[in-house]
Amino acid sequence: MAVFLQVVLDGLLNGMLYALVTIGLSLIWGVMDIINFAHGEFLMIAMYVSYWLGFLMHVDPLISWIASGIFVFLLSVIVYKLIVSQLIGKPALSALLATFGLSMLLKNICLNRFSPNFKLLSDTYLGGKVIQLGNNLILSLPQFIIAVASMVIILLTYHFMTSTKIGWAIQATAMDRDAAELMGIDTNKIYALVFGIGGACVGIAGGLLPMYMPVHPEVGSLFSLIAFICVAMGGFGSIIGSLLAALLVGLIEALVGFYIAPIFKYVAVFGLYLIVILIKPRGLFGW
Repeated sequence: MAVFLQVVLDGLLNGMLYALVTIGLSLIWGVMDIINFAHGEFLMIAMYVSYWLGFLMHVDPLISWIASGIFVFLLSVIVYKLIVSQLIGKPALSALLATFGLSMLLKNICLNRFSPNFKLLSDTYLGGKVIQLGNNLILSLPQFIIAVASMVIILLTYHFMTSTKIGWAIQATAMDRDAAELMGIDTNKIYALVFGIGGACVGIAGGLLPMYMPVHPEVGSLFSLIAFICVAMGGFGSIIGSLLAALLVGLIEALVGFYIAPIFKYVAVFGLYLIVILIKPRGLFGW
């Protein structure tokens, strides 16, 4: 029983990390109907920002995540202004190919400048620290901090979307852009803000990850794939749906990886995704 609880705990912690990565992509996809294929590379960029701040200036990820979030927010707004804004209203494939090209550009720049080698901060404040829960359960402190940060950011984002005028404007723009413009909403600014918020969320996740995870140019690929799965399962634009889907993915991944074999954990995740999409094509809580 203790082993089962430990596996479930690890799965929930991973699920909260996936939720933080997913939330931004969910907003972008749900509001703008844009597939940001470079989402994983934004995570990778944030991890490099946090890593180099730690390596060169000895700034712990507990602090450098702020810089990572701000940097990726600004990068996202610039990307929107220069690339994505030109593709609004065009076929969805145009944005997908453009952001795919951007992802390849960012990945190869990092490969050229930083090499494909794994880089790990060895002296982070929380690195390797755990909390003993009872006699049998062990809670990884870095993962717990990321889970708490994820929940706080998700709650703040949900409050922002449902209880503020800007959040209502974002929802109105997602439902009907033309009607929103007739009501005086500047939809271009709304789109830039949403793209920036999406980048900031994944930037915060990337800024915290170097506490225990190495950074390399391919690190964002798996997170990007899982984020797409969670968004589709949870429902495009649904914050709560993305959270529940991410937790479900984390649990399935942990349980199947431990009790069957690690090689089958993503098979189970993709199988779950197909089942949900077949039953509810718009996801669990789609708009």
